[in-house]
Amino acid sequence: MPGTAAAPSRSLHIPSLDGIRACAVLLVFAAHALAQAGVTGVLPGEFGVTTFFFLSGYLITTLLRLEHEQSGAISFRAFYLRRVVRIFPPFYLALIIATLLWLVGGLPQGPAFELDGVAWQALFATNYWVILHGWWTGLAPGTWIFWSLAVEEHFYLAFPLVYVLLLRFVRGRARQALILAGLCGVVLAWRLVLVLAFGAGKDRTYVATDTRIDSILFGCILGIVANPVLGPTRLDHRAWKFVLVPLALVGLLVSFVIRDAWFQETVAYTLQGICLFPLFIAAVRFPLWGPFELLNLAPVKFIGVVSYSIYLVHPSVLYGISHWAARLPSVAQDALALALTIGIAYGIYVAVERPAARLRKRLSRALVPERPAVPAAPPTPAVVAAGRAGS
Repeated sequence: MPGTAAAPSRSLHIPSLDGIRACAVLLVFAAHALAQAGVTGVLPGEFGVTTFFFLSGYLITTLLRLEHEQSGAISFRAFYLRRVVRIFPPFYLALIIATLLWLVGGLPQGPAFELDGVAWQALFATNYWVILHGWWTGLAPGTWIFWSLAVEEHFYLAFPLVYVLLLRFVRGRARQALILAGLCGVVLAWRLVLVLAFGAGKDRTYVATDTRIDSILFGCILGIVANPVLGPTRLDHRAWKFVLVPLALVGLLVSFVIRDAWFQETVAYTLQGICLFPLFIAAVRFPLWGPFELLNLAPVKFIGVVSYSIYLVHPSVLYGISHWAARLPSVAQDALALALTIGIAYGIYVAVERPAARLRKRLSRALVPERPAVPAAPPTPAVVAAGRAGS
């Protein structure tokens, strides 16, 4: 799943974010593994996707801010080339392999092949195909998860222009963030209208870009104001650790335990987005504190590094294992699927993602020259302590 981005002209390492990616992708994997065994509603796997959305918005906005501060402008050409190089190669590789396996029977008992369905996926419109045709019709088993990539790609198309307009016409980051918060309010209102007035089902509000874009915009707001990498905080560390983080966890728990359909399809996404603010800030500012230290352990960070490819391939692997190894107990199937998924993801990372990352850096240096100017706000002590590495 996207949630990483290439820095425009300098290396930037943000502590804990790889660990957050790892937690999000493992939560999604575990929820899908349980669903494969017929157990649903136990784990909030959907929250893993929401976390990825928030992370994408935060990273993209942070990097656009840095680019503007370093070069005095934002290069649309560089931005879209970096996104293409980052997202497309693993995505199309996973789509092609899953589709070929589906056609030759390697992913058995799936739906009939429909060229239109695969074309919609290739054009990053899986989410609206799902709304119109359902989760399985015309899609290779497991590739329905590409719906979230469609939401993010739609966001990437529009947000750089939106951000440039904010920089040009809205003075002050607080006002810019307020406008984005207003857009989040509009999306929430639209979900409420769809659900309460028109009786829209969960699939409509869960996967559509127009009803989920606020989960990314919340991360954009953090990138603009209260950014834990680009500015200091006015609050004492005890306020973050012992007040705001616990309150955020309580808010998330509320979003999980209230099971009313209308709440889950409307307000829950907004509540989760708000609660992610203090969790992200504290995780980045205090990477060596308590539970956040676990996010920075080497095995956890490794899962985070390969999380995009894990996200892309794991549903198809789970589906295939359930048929290839049907005689094994469910726990053994899940363990085998996890091991195979990580192995495939690491292979994609080495063969595709790592070379693509080097190309992104070259593109950044070539297309976004750094301008000697007033430096950006100094990084926080947590970032300095963690050192700098390629993102």
